[in-house]
Amino acid sequence: MKSDTPDCQQNMTDSDKSDTALVGHARIQAYLKTLDGSPGVYRMLDAESRVLYVGKARNLRARVSNYARPSGHSARIARMISETASMMFLTTRTETEALLLEQNLIKQLKPRYNVLLRDDKSFPNILISGDHTYPMIRKHRGAKSAKGSYYGPFASAGAVNRTLNQLQKVFLLRNCTDATFDARTRPCLLYQIKRCAAPCVGKINAQDYGALVGDAQRFLQGKTTRVQAELAIEMQKASDEMEFERAAALRDRIRALTTVQSAQGINPRGVDEADVIGLHMEGGQACVQVFFIRANQNWGNRDFYPRTGGAESPAEVLQAFITQFYDTKDPAKRLILSHDIEDKDLVAEALGGKLGRKVEVLVPQRGEKAELVSGAVRNARESLARKMSESATQAKLLRGLAEAFDLPAPPARIEVYDNSHIQGTDAVGGMIVAGPEGFLKSQYRKYNIRGDSITPGDDFGMMKEVLTRRFQRLLKEDPDRETEAWPDLLLIDGGAGQVSAVAEIMADLGVEDVPFIGVAKGIDRDAGKEEFHRIGARPFALRHNDPVLYFVQRLRDEAHRFAIGTHRAKRSKSVSRNPLDDIDGVGATRKRALLAHFGSAKAVARANLADLEAVDGISKSLAQKIYDHLQDR
Repeated sequence: MKSDTPDCQQNMTDSDKSDTALVGHARIQAYLKTLDGSPGVYRMLDAESRVLYVGKARNLRARVSNYARPSGHSARIARMISETASMMFLTTRTETEALLLEQNLIKQLKPRYNVLLRDDKSFPNILISGDHTYPMIRKHRGAKSAKGSYYGPFASAGAVNRTLNQLQKVFLLRNCTDATFDARTRPCLLYQIKRCAAPCVGKINAQDYGALVGDAQRFLQGKTTRVQAELAIEMQKASDEMEFERAAALRDRIRALTTVQSAQGINPRGVDEADVIGLHMEGGQACVQVFFIRANQNWGNRDFYPRTGGAESPAEVLQAFITQFYDTKDPAKRLILSHDIEDKDLVAEALGGKLGRKVEVLVPQRGEKAELVSGAVRNARESLARKMSESATQAKLLRGLAEAFDLPAPPARIEVYDNSHIQGTDAVGGMIVAGPEGFLKSQYRKYNIRGDSITPGDDFGMMKEVLTRRFQRLLKEDPDRETEAWPDLLLIDGGAGQVSAVAEIMADLGVEDVPFIGVAKGIDRDAGKEEFHRIGARPFALRHNDPVLYFVQRLRDEAHRFAIGTHRAKRSKSVSRNPLDDIDGVGATRKRALLAHFGSAKAVARANLADLEAVDGISKSLAQKIYDHLQDR
């Protein structure tokens, strides 16, 4: 919801402008005369107009009057009140609207005193396409814009890949793109290893393939026993008719389905669809575990570590997590929680409106649902313990890094850069990020090297392009360095030459206060003999068994892995690129017509002008353009 919609009335009154010197509860008290009992959202701001806290209220006057009291607050709330220099208000028609608006503002403004969900990645789904005679099954992430049936969410790419692998064994559905499907002239390897029915070359007709698709959909809807029973009937029928090869194929599919079911022994019996959410808090930190139950199957779990002030109640943390988590995701029809929340009915109403059907919010005390919650809480407790241990180790390493490299303080954000290419082709630059919480993979960035003036294989030129693009963007988006996006340390893969080049680049950009270190292989290029280079200082090394050395090696190796992986993906894409894609006037329809007529892109390239003109939809002038383009290649 946006604050400028007709459903909301904005009131940014800075009551009694003459009272601007007031802060704390006295300043808040001054607003009470301007407020009524409407529902809405309030913002508390400090003396520099930075948002401290965003909250929603059923009755704005009643809620704000609580903050106006000089005593009776927790240490966290008292500290927040003492920093409050002004407030802003937005009235809404209903409390549900206020709840939705509150969470939008929290995500946008990231106030210091709110519980904040920091990990907001989307979850993968399985898509069975609906715009082809022979539907494709594949992993899908992001907006559900493609036609077809979606099943999910799955907790991770690994969880969805395992399920897809099982589905291929059992239902033999294709996973190739439509272009690959249209260009096939013989079955691929998946047909040979019994993972695909090969509809691309007519090994199965549309009706029988449609039956496989229906079986897969029923499986993903939880109707596995029905699918298995139907396969058993088909197998017996094939056996009775002495179609032993078909019977054996059906037997193999039944075995694969049985394996799937036995591997999913942790599936709940009485819960068909739910998100099971367990919270554990310890030492001022929180971990939330979410288990996704769909079609009576456990589709994996994920842990989240919301930012807290350390003094919030479990109910406050859990409610903030739920409302922010489902801002961009569809909830299950049932949420099973480890702790009760303050506005359970209100949250259920808001989520139900988003989903278009009733959403139930439960806090079970006994039975299978309580066992599911207990398992989620146990996982949350174990995950938080591991994270706290890793954080303590990471903090010690960062302190050691600061000491070894003469940094003013342990770095909160380290950026590590590396390039990858083969003799200058498909060149990419990679940036990885690490900090107190380890590797921050959501912050990783890849840079396709596009400088026309760069000589193939020029590592200095590539590094200059990457750093220039990175810091020009930082200077444009955050010139005052108010966010955490600015690095405290750069690690560069290279020696004195690379360090000198980086110094020149940073000086040209006017960024001369970000320290950087060159990490070069030492004698014989052996790991453990690395030399470190800084401007104006002699190269130095760390002790062979120094934990800080191992830490730097891990950072460098992660940057190398990321850069190589990005380069390979780019190279693979360029290798598999169809030459027809580069011809103006040849869209998807004409490309399919050419591939269907000739069988492959190579055959199109070998065709003469007359053969090209014979293809439906290819005019004489377009045939000449295609012929000239392919001959030039």
